[in-house]
Amino acid sequence: MVKISELRMREVINIVDGRRLGVIKDIDIDLEEGRIDAIILPGLNGGRFLGFLGKEEEIIVPWDKIKKIGMDVILVEVNTFRGIT
Repeated sequence: MVKISELRMREVINIVDGRRLGVIKDIDIDLEEGRIDAIILPGLNGGRFLGFLGKEEEIIVPWDKIKKIGMDVILVEVNTFRGIT
């Protein structure tokens, strides 16, 4: 079993392009179903990402896009991101 506090210390890496996305900022939980729906990462620094995300927005990675949770990193497979509005 992995604690949420342990997940938040692991770096998230996108296997599509090898980009480091950062560490988990928050977690979206479905309380009715008792499951994690998504992990939320801070927006990427240094301007826009893929031409549509500004540095102030957050990155939402749906739980089904997580491919592997390792000892040091979390590997995700995401082609596009959607920010929280």
